[in-house]
Amino acid sequence: MSTAGILLAAGGGSRFEGPEHKLLSEFRGRPLVCWALSAVTAGGFDEVAVIVGAVALGSLVPAGVSVIENADWATGQASSLQAAVSWAGARDHGAIVIGLGDQPLVPASAWTAVASEPSPIAVATFGGQRRPPVRLAREVWPLLPAVGDEGARVLMGERPDLVREVVCEGQPADIDNKEDLYRWS
Repeated sequence: MSTAGILLAAGGGSRFEGPEHKLLSEFRGRPLVCWALSAVTAGGFDEVAVIVGAVALGSLVPAGVSVIENADWATGQASSLQAAVSWAGARDHGAIVIGLGDQPLVPASAWTAVASEPSPIAVATFGGQRRPPVRLAREVWPLLPAVGDEGARVLMGERPDLVREVVCEGQPADIDNKEDLYRWS
């Protein structure tokens, strides 16, 4: 079964105050999103994609990574998840592993560990807390929310019987505002 790694990077970053979009802000010497892009591309996937919307990532996206435009990004994360599912379905992938563009300290090993869990839904845990990346087998894609600002978390809450936790190394902090950026830099 082929598996795609997909980075969600379409949001507006509305809690981040600054002259540029948070994903383009410098974090440890390079744009924030580059850290997550590096991790997903090193995860050993059959194919990798990034979902964009509020900001173009342009030359920051490595060669070979598909860029998927989400015109409905402002409606919430579910629209990006649906764009990912649609893209992966058209390429006949059997599973996707979804992560976030504003989580710079999630290593490639977490992506790989989650991808290797064969359950319908696998979620990384860091220090006992569930956080992306999340593996979603094709069989659960129709159960994902189609609207709103939540993704797979809704499905995991409704169907805990489908979920397996995968203990991962790394730090799952997401960068939502300038304080987060400075804290984790």
